[in-house]
Order: sequence, then C-alpha cells, then structure tokens
Amino acid sequence: MSKEIVAMILAGGRGTRLEALTAKVAKPAVYFGGKYRIIDFPLSNCANSGIDVVGVLTQYESVLLGTYVGAGSKWGLDGNNSLAAILPARERGEVGATWYAGTADAIYQNISFLDQYDPEYVLILSGDHIYKMDYDEMLAAHKAKGADLTVAVLNVSLKEASRFGIMNTNPDGTIYEFEEKPAQPKSTLASMGIYIFTYKELRKYLIQDAEDVNSKHDFGMNIIPSMLNDGKTLYAYEFAGYWKDVGTVESLWQANMDLLDDKELDLYNIKKDWKIYTEDTLSKPQIIGEEASVKNSLITQGCIVNGDVEGSVLFNNVYIGEGAKVVDSVLMPGVLVEEGAEVYKAIVDEGVVIKSKKVVNKEAKEVELVSDNAK
Repeated sequence: MSKEIVAMILAGGRGTRLEALTAKVAKPAVYFGGKYRIIDFPLSNCANSGIDVVGVLTQYESVLLGTYVGAGSKWGLDGNNSLAAILPARERGEVGATWYAGTADAIYQNISFLDQYDPEYVLILSGDHIYKMDYDEMLAAHKAKGADLTVAVLNVSLKEASRFGIMNTNPDGTIYEFEEKPAQPKSTLASMGIYIFTYKELRKYLIQDAEDVNSKHDFGMNIIPSMLNDGKTLYAYEFAGYWKDVGTVESLWQANMDLLDDKELDLYNIKKDWKIYTEDTLSKPQIIGEEASVKNSLITQGCIVNGDVEGSVLFNNVYIGEGAKVVDSVLMPGVLVEEGAEVYKAIVDEGVVIKSKKVVNKEAKEVELVSDNAK
C-alpha cells in the first residue's frame, strides 16, 4: 500500500536530565500541561497534518509508552488505511538483540516497515518536544524546492545557538553547511530535529551509513554531513511558532508556566482548529471550595481545591487541603497536598503526598522536583 508520506517518531529517549520523572517511564510519556503526555504533541501534529501512517520507535522503558500509544485510536490513527505502529529495537537476523545505536540506525532498523508503504517522503520527528506544527506546509516547501532533505529550523538567540545544530544557509534557504553545537556560530538557525527526506535518497544514505563501522549512526553527525558533501539539495524550513525542548526539570516547568502566560502554544484552539488529542481520564468535574482561592492556574478534571492555588498547573485528581498553598508549581495526577502544607516553584510527581504543614521550596530560586522515585 503506497503512501505519499510516512512519519517516524523517535521516542526511545532515556531523559536522564528529567531525573526521577523518567525513572520508570520513557521521556515522551512524561506528563505535560494538566492532561497531556509529551508524545501527544507530535502524534496530534501528524493527525492534524493528514499523515495517517506513523511509526513510534521505542527503546528505554517502552511498556507504558507502547500501551499508551496502542493502535493510535486517541489520534484517529486506527482506521482501515491508517496506523500508529510501535517499533521497538529488536533482534535482527544474525546480529542478535540490540539497542538502536543512534537516530539514523533507528530508522535503518525499520527500513522494512517503510518499504511496505513505499513512501515518496519520510518525516522524522522527535517524541519529546512541545509545539504545534503543520507538517503539510513543510512538505509543500520541500516539494517546491525540489529538496532531498528539508530541515525545520528555529531562529534562536546568538547566545543560545551554541547549544544546537546550526544550519548555515544561502539567501534562498538552501543549506551549505551544518555545524553541531559550534563555539562560534555563523547563524542562529537551529535544527528542531524535524526532517523531511525524499525516501529514495534517505534509504540509500541509511544503508551506506550502516556499513560504516566508524559512524555514530546519527542524522546530525553523519547523514546530513554526508548529503552536504555529496552536493545534495538541503533546505532550511523556518518555523515561527512556539517550540520547547522539555529535556530538563527547569524547561518542563517553564513550558507548563508558559501555558499560563498567554504564549503562542494555544491548547484551547482559539486561534486555529488544531487540537492536541490525548487520553480522556473520565474524572469527575473539579471542585473549588468556598474558602479556596485560585489565580491564573490550570485546573483539570477531578481536582478538589480547598486552599490557595496561584500560577500553577494541576493535573487530574489533585487534592489541595484547607489552608494549603500551591504557588508557581506543577502537580501531576493524584497529588495530595494536605492541610496547611505549602508548595512553591516545584514539580510534584504523580501520587506524591505532601504532608500537613510541610513547606516545599519556599525560598529557593531553582525548580524543585518532588518524587517518590528520587534516589
């Protein structure tokens, strides 16, 4: 069954910088924004862009993520001609069981999956970024430029540029040089880790890379430089919307706070019909007590608030006791803040109990992570 485009989501990240939040789950399965998981964003973007065959490549702590994605029904990817397929690292022929050796190797190991759909184009995505993007518009630009590879880029500050892979481009947007985290960046066009390849070219380079014993089997370090060296047409597609790599506790906290500050990430579809689909927890309506105070906060289904909440994101079934205070914090599902307890600038992991009168992080400047999984 031939498809014009197939998406492949790299969702195997360990996410060690998220500390205890990824002790038992893969980074793309971490909670975000009151009712979502991070993986909801690339999957919803695919569904909204009309991409109906998606491979989700899993590796680290993949059971929960695989169960959550299931057959793709949450995103409408479970029809007769649509599919969300979990693609874990697996035993291959005489090679034996092996992890994915890098981003390019992960796609290489799944060439057989791609071949059965014989796509003209392949969209490669990361499973751990928060953003809304119409991939169909990016595909139209790829076609118009006659590109072998189109890389989505974001204009960052010069100070931030050394943290990213930087695309140096000609005035028409064609890429003439790629630099991985340069000390002296020549531009501020940072790779978002979103690629559209013409599949016949990608397939050739993946096979060539797999045979190179000295390769890191990585798109940024190997595939893109090889294509540039061979004079292939690479194009930078500039994205102007909200995008956040939530790879640290601080960045995850900040992205949740951004939802309360009228940033460009519109979860309420006020500006555009671009819904982020997720699991419905079927919780009861939230209850705000008579003496409670709630200011500039996102309160999800099933929450009971009898204390004061300000500048915070509460996931489903959170309980805030009388006299308790929650300020500038993210409380994941089932958190219990007992009477008189206080929580400031923190992420509180799922199911944690903050005991009565306990004070968390009142004076600290950095985000504190509170988790029963912490070592």
